[in-house]
Amino acid sequence: MNPGVATKRSPRPRSALTAFTTSWASQIGITVAFLALWLSFIVLAPNTFLSDRIYLAFAQTVPYSVAIVALFLTMVIIAGDIDLSFPSEMALGMVGFVFTWQATGSVELGVLAALGVGALAGLFNGLVVTYIGIPALVATIGSWYLFRGLTLVLVNGKSYALVATSTAPSYDLLVGKLGGVIPMEFVWLLILAVVAWFLLNRHRLGQNAYVIGDNRLAAGLMGIPIRRTRIALFVLTGMAAALAGVMTSLQIVNFYPTMGDGFQLPTLAAVFVGGTSVFGGRGTIYGTVIGAFMIGGIQAGIVAVGLTDYYTNMIYGAVILAAVSVHALLQRRFE
Repeated sequence: MNPGVATKRSPRPRSALTAFTTSWASQIGITVAFLALWLSFIVLAPNTFLSDRIYLAFAQTVPYSVAIVALFLTMVIIAGDIDLSFPSEMALGMVGFVFTWQATGSVELGVLAALGVGALAGLFNGLVVTYIGIPALVATIGSWYLFRGLTLVLVNGKSYALVATSTAPSYDLLVGKLGGVIPMEFVWLLILAVVAWFLLNRHRLGQNAYVIGDNRLAAGLMGIPIRRTRIALFVLTGMAAALAGVMTSLQIVNFYPTMGDGFQLPTLAAVFVGGTSVFGGRGTIYGTVIGAFMIGGIQAGIVAVGLTDYYTNMIYGAVILAAVSVHALLQRRFE
């Protein structure tokens, strides 16, 4: 070997532990944050958080208030877009449910109508964003108000009692109890989480979403159908929002046209706390599910430890910043 020529050392192979933590840094971060938050609630309010009743309550409410929409919103954000109109899509979908149910007496047809309306709302968003070229943030703020106004016009601002729906077989299928114990909302969340995971990790739709969110120019050069993929993701989010709206309304046996307004920030928080990058190209369904239960449990935890609701927003902010910081630090450390 010529001593005057510097040799370049080959990089040392990574250990199995390093490879694992690099691949799963985001999931490790959200899991650590979730366990830390829950441990603090158990220590500060053991009577509440060591009781099975609080977990049954979470299993009933978190799916339709946060998690179900968050699953498919995650996919939209991974592709580099965002949908802020889903609270209005929840209400607009319920207009389809109410009108169809009143006309036919069928709850099942009402649910299908709600899903159809949600799909059309998502299609509208997708077309505006991809063909007109308006940024998704701006377009869905506009459709948020558009869908809300359309809902109010169609029902003339009235609420509708849904007590009669509680006798239909599909009522128990959507918001009943499996085995008399497990809320069906939680069962549907598990089913839809598996569907979303499959679409994101084992289907071309999810693969395309990752590439589009990471580098849209490269995706176009690779021949990925960018418009079609983005539109499909908006449609799925609209359908998820409509389903969440149906579950919410059937749970309280009432439909009010302003429903969904309080769900926007918790749902977005669940997605970002779960490790989905606001810039696109990165995110997991596992992280979103854990993030949803973190966000869904904060308000109950605040009350249980003896604080007032005034602390809710402050703690929301602290948890979001802490979780996102952990994700960023772990990702930077292991990469």
